[in-house]
Amino acid sequence: MELRRTDLDADPLSQFQRWFDEAAGVVRVREAMAVATASAEGVPSVRMVLLKAADERGLVFFTHYTSRKGRELEANPNAALLFHWNPLGRQVRVEGTVERVSAEESDAYFATRPEGARIGANASRQSEVLGDRAELERRVAGLEGADPARPESWGGFRLRPDAWEFWQHRDDRLHDRFRYTRREGAWVIERLYP
Repeated sequence: MELRRTDLDADPLSQFQRWFDEAAGVVRVREAMAVATASAEGVPSVRMVLLKAADERGLVFFTHYTSRKGRELEANPNAALLFHWNPLGRQVRVEGTVERVSAEESDAYFATRPEGARIGANASRQSEVLGDRAELERRVAGLEGADPARPESWGGFRLRPDAWEFWQHRDDRLHDRFRYTRREGAWVIERLYP
């Protein structure tokens, strides 16, 4: 499939939303994205998370602030996201700075989570060493039926994009790639070599 400059929306968020909508029913978990962070020393790490919101303010995901990614984002608030929608031959890369969402936003999202996920967020000490599975199961059992509130150590991060890249697969690895970068308050679109 070809991707031409004339196919692209002038606004990268609108372009993303169009592709995100097209991924519905084609990609099993279209909101799955890799988030890459780096420590204060520049040591990178990457993991999969789920996109929970995308609007003009940025792209939001939730995690433990005390997890490795949370600690890295506090020390170095630069991150990159990657969506890979293989059935469509598409990737979307987003780079920018990250900040915590408000406690109210985190509370509102936490309240929508299934009971087991709310319990899990309270029981887990994400990224810390766990002696054995039984320890985690005891922590979970101690919270069952309690309808726990959002722990202060858990909440959302919002990536505010500085750059977007839309990548469309083409034969012979001659892919179409377009990058949006913000310059003087406007988005500039450039084609990149594959």
